[in-house]
Amino acid sequence: MDTAELLKHHTPVMQQYLQLKAQYPHTLLFYRMGDFYELFYQDAERAAKLLNITLTQRGHSAGSPIPMAGVPAHAVEAYLAKLVRLGESVVICEQTGNPETTKGPVNREITRVLTPGTVSDEALLEENRDNYLMSVIKVNDNYGLAFFDITNGTFVVEEVAGQNALYAELERLRPKEILIAENNKDLNDKILPDCAIQRRPEWEYELSTAQSLLCKQFRLKDLSGLGISHLSLAICAAGCLLQYLHYTQRSALPHLHTLRVESRHNHVVLDAPTRKNLELTRNFSGGSDHCLASVLDHTQTAMGARMLRRWINQPLRDRAQLEQRQRCIEEFLQTQRHQNISQILDGCGDLERILARVALGSAKPRDLTALRHALGLLPMLHHELNNIQTDHLKHLDRFLGQFDHLHQLLLKSIIDAPPLVIRDGGVIKEGYDQELDNLRYLSNHSQDYLINYEIKERERTRISTLKVGFNRIHGYYIEISRQQASLAPAEYMRRQTLKNAERFITPELKTYEDQVLSSQFRALAREKVLYEALLAEINQYLLPLQDCANAIAELDVLSNLAAVAYAHKWSAPTLTETSGIFIQNGRHPVIEQVLEQPFIANDTLLNPERTMLIITGPNMGGKSTYMRQTALIVLLAHIGSFVPADKAEIGLIDRIFTRIGASDDLAGGRSTFMVEMTETANILRNATENSLVLMDEVGRGTSTFDGLSLAWACAEHLAQTVKAFTLFATHYFELTSMPEFLPVVSNVHLDAAEYGDQIVFLHAVKEGPANQSYGLQVAQLAGVPQNVIANAKNKLHLLETQAMIHQHHRPPPIQQSLPIEPPIHPVLQTLFEIKLDEVTPKQALEILYGLKQSAGESAT
Repeated sequence: MDTAELLKHHTPVMQQYLQLKAQYPHTLLFYRMGDFYELFYQDAERAAKLLNITLTQRGHSAGSPIPMAGVPAHAVEAYLAKLVRLGESVVICEQTGNPETTKGPVNREITRVLTPGTVSDEALLEENRDNYLMSVIKVNDNYGLAFFDITNGTFVVEEVAGQNALYAELERLRPKEILIAENNKDLNDKILPDCAIQRRPEWEYELSTAQSLLCKQFRLKDLSGLGISHLSLAICAAGCLLQYLHYTQRSALPHLHTLRVESRHNHVVLDAPTRKNLELTRNFSGGSDHCLASVLDHTQTAMGARMLRRWINQPLRDRAQLEQRQRCIEEFLQTQRHQNISQILDGCGDLERILARVALGSAKPRDLTALRHALGLLPMLHHELNNIQTDHLKHLDRFLGQFDHLHQLLLKSIIDAPPLVIRDGGVIKEGYDQELDNLRYLSNHSQDYLINYEIKERERTRISTLKVGFNRIHGYYIEISRQQASLAPAEYMRRQTLKNAERFITPELKTYEDQVLSSQFRALAREKVLYEALLAEINQYLLPLQDCANAIAELDVLSNLAAVAYAHKWSAPTLTETSGIFIQNGRHPVIEQVLEQPFIANDTLLNPERTMLIITGPNMGGKSTYMRQTALIVLLAHIGSFVPADKAEIGLIDRIFTRIGASDDLAGGRSTFMVEMTETANILRNATENSLVLMDEVGRGTSTFDGLSLAWACAEHLAQTVKAFTLFATHYFELTSMPEFLPVVSNVHLDAAEYGDQIVFLHAVKEGPANQSYGLQVAQLAGVPQNVIANAKNKLHLLETQAMIHQHHRPPPIQQSLPIEPPIHPVLQTLFEIKLDEVTPKQALEILYGLKQSAGESAT
């Protein structure tokens, strides 16, 4: 039985619903019925669970009851926001026909398609986070990526090799929605915990289709002008993304006018574990407090906050651009203009996302008042940037532009405090449009007309009980008491009979009634036309307005970084041509702000002659903090910020790696040690001599000798083969002997002092290895029961005694720390080279005297 035959068995309303639902089979359909949005069948059952609303039934159709759930139209935005946050997609179907004049089901149309990666409504977005939609295609072990933020028009493509690189980009961008080919099984639906996955048909990734769509979007004959002709995988991903946008937006995308190719060579690469371990924008618990962004972000605008997070997540390797940012911060600090700029930007509004909604035709009246307010701030910003010396600030000032005409237009057209939506009118100012004013006058002054008409008719007819009125059912009427009803003129047409009166209508009153009632609808229609014309006029300025929004966001970020540097006494790092890291009195940018006592500052020195620090010391002594603070200071220097140190000289690096902490991957079937080794393997394979590597307690997840062997071998490989700048924290004290064989390795330790059974962590980094680990003291601080501590002390004493006896009675064992083979002593080298069968007794005696002399010289 075909679809048409099946639909015949349903009621007309259900037929309409099912035809619309067939267009979006995997999406929740909100179907407008009067003052409610209803959901039916499986949609109703799913929505009832997700939204905790009542599941009921709405009669029968095709012989079966219809499951139904609904939400009030006036509260729908809150429900939509919850569904989008849960990763659901929603289709909005509105009534477009007039119920009073329509026979059968009211005409309905799809007006909005909301998905987590394509929403633009302010209520559905996270203010300080970009809202990326990403498309991914995989061929062999290579990935083509395209990502787009509909709220600002950013469209970027790139290609990466290997799953680690893919996961690094996913962690950096944290897209809200990912498009994946339906037959791609390697990328599963749990690729990110808070990301919606959409399976798309394979043909949407076809290269020829993608090329055609991109050329059409950017009005090009071919893709050579975009610089992506050689990136076939990225092109395929971009083509699928564009098709999905057309499917969801049902309109043009005028703010999508450029495409950028991402190059990892221009940025410091941070893999997924590094981003988590350094707590850049989220802490270990997934919250936003006590992370680097929480310390840095005191921006005044949401678009500034998002730009700052992009800077943090994608540090630069361009020395000129970094020094340019430093000069801006320096001038703000010298002139203190950052304070005035911050005050001006307070309340500026999210201009970036407002412009996106204007481009999409979904801007609300209050978006336009926010735009008007932002445009009104531009003269004050121009004034603050007057006589500025830094070239980049002059450049930003030019991009702020002049929008006096647009500002005046919005002042004249939109009332000061408009309603939320244009649908009910009351948005356009009186005096802006004569036709609208006339319609409003007719609608709003009907009472004056009725009073005057009543006086006129009473005088004309001499009927004392005559009065004129209105009700919603019968409209306008002339009412005359029953006693005087017979005096009504012939042109009075009876409209309604009451117990004590008769009601009439006249041709003149009927004409006026039609004018008044239609004027309300005509006024709303006229207001909508005027509003759409305003949006079209703003769209004429879209490109320069987007440049202006970007300039305001950057001013916000730079003035914010100046304020942070001033408040916390940070200094400008020197970016050097030579490789190396020198930090004098460095501090952890986050921990310093939450400590009640002063933070203990420490130095860091890494250069080509000193590439690795073996860091030892007690647990809780501060080893991990010291390593992380070094990495964060280096990262801050690579976003152009000042840093928490008295002085810093930093050469440009290409990557930051961290192997810190312990966690398993139960879903992936990987133990804690397997996770540790996987991360370690990634570092050993991908680090370069320009990388910064943080390794913490490598090898602790297995047996002592296995762990020690792995730790030694990893450290040796990093120091001798990779030559990366490395901070290597360990409890294997055998590693402290490495400097004897590798001059580029140095020992440092975190100091502590012992008073009786108590330990005081000094958190000061000193040269040389630590002398003990204070494990029992740390256990005591953690609250381990005293009987357990006492037992541990006895066991420790026994083990140490046995070790001394064992060492005294046995010959020295083969060294377990797997040292690098030292150079052979000259005496041994001579012995190895003697051919005993060819040496005469006299020659043997001469050789013996020579060896004794060499040994004596070595001893001195």
